[in-house]
Amino acid sequence: MLLLISPDSVEEALDCAKAAEHLDIVDVKKPDEGSLGANFPWVIRQIRDTVPADKPVSATVGDVPYKPGTVAQAALGATVSGATYIKVGLYGCTTPEQAMDVMRGVVRAVKDYQPDAFVVASGYADAHRIGCVNPLALPDIARRSGCAAAMLDTAIKDGTRLFDHLPPELCAEFVRQAHEAGLRAALAGSVKAADLGTLTRIGTDIVGVRGAVCEGGDRDAGRIQPQLVAAFRAEMDRHAREYAASVATAG
Repeated sequence: MLLLISPDSVEEALDCAKAAEHLDIVDVKKPDEGSLGANFPWVIRQIRDTVPADKPVSATVGDVPYKPGTVAQAALGATVSGATYIKVGLYGCTTPEQAMDVMRGVVRAVKDYQPDAFVVASGYADAHRIGCVNPLALPDIARRSGCAAAMLDTAIKDGTRLFDHLPPELCAEFVRQAHEAGLRAALAGSVKAADLGTLTRIGTDIVGVRGAVCEGGDRDAGRIQPQLVAAFRAEMDRHAREYAASVATAG
């Protein structure tokens, strides 16, 4: 399981760089513009220059409307700015067809410029609260539009969490569908260390966190702390070892 950490500024990216050995992907977002709020191109570029070259930089394009051309241009901008993982929050798409329109445009725009870029179709576990596409439709949307991964987050940051809206058995179904489609499965949404056992067991490929590694657990007012990143990674590794041991024993 890969650990994706989301700084919202160059200063926080420096904190991520201090903990680089404990994380796998640095994800650039702007939390005050939404769950998957897009940051400025120059911030993406500065963060790319700040973190170690062997750490891929991910960038969110935003909680986007159903405007395929607009979103494709935004995704290309993130790619040109240095991101190799491009995440699109399908906030304004109410049907799978709309979501595929958006993601096909993104995939073409990004891949024409950088063929090895990693495009992620992101939905929301709490889709019922905002009226967007069903989260369990995401793996098929991602597959049919040429994406490399399907992701779930939470749209409304009000203290509720991923498993509050999509219980573990449905998250497991999401992961299973993604893997059957040949995709990576990413899960986020106020994930805590206590969730790592479940996330490991269901086969999650990428776990995205911010609040869990911020001072005071506050994704908005807190700042990422290198020691919290290290502690979170230690818990991830512990659960991975325990799960591997249990599988070996059962086998």
